[in-house]
Amino acid sequence: MDSMLKSTLTSLSLATMLAASLMTAQEKKTVDPVAAGKEVFEQCSGCHNADSDEKKMGPGLKGLYSKAKMKNGKKPTDETVKALIQAGGGGMPAYEDMLSKDELGQLMAYLKTL
Repeated sequence: MDSMLKSTLTSLSLATMLAASLMTAQEKKTVDPVAAGKEVFEQCSGCHNADSDEKKMGPGLKGLYSKAKMKNGKKPTDETVKALIQAGGGGMPAYEDMLSKDELGQLMAYLKTL
């Protein structure tokens, strides 16, 4: 084989292996938002039950999205739940500066499963 052809084939092989490893790394970064949200919820679990609607320090959150209204009187929607988490209230601290945008989205995904 001609040395230029060998060099080209070697370069193509390396490029293919690099692309495959990058795709594998990208696949590993895919996060299940509900599972990640459950992990985020661990910091909420000191005050809120996830598996019942019984009050701890704060209200139990089982069935949150199926309730007619939250303790603040508002219907639980993505907008109102997110606003409550970010602003806090009724003894709950504001989490706007404590949760990243991704963490808040993951937490919201988890809360919908309760």
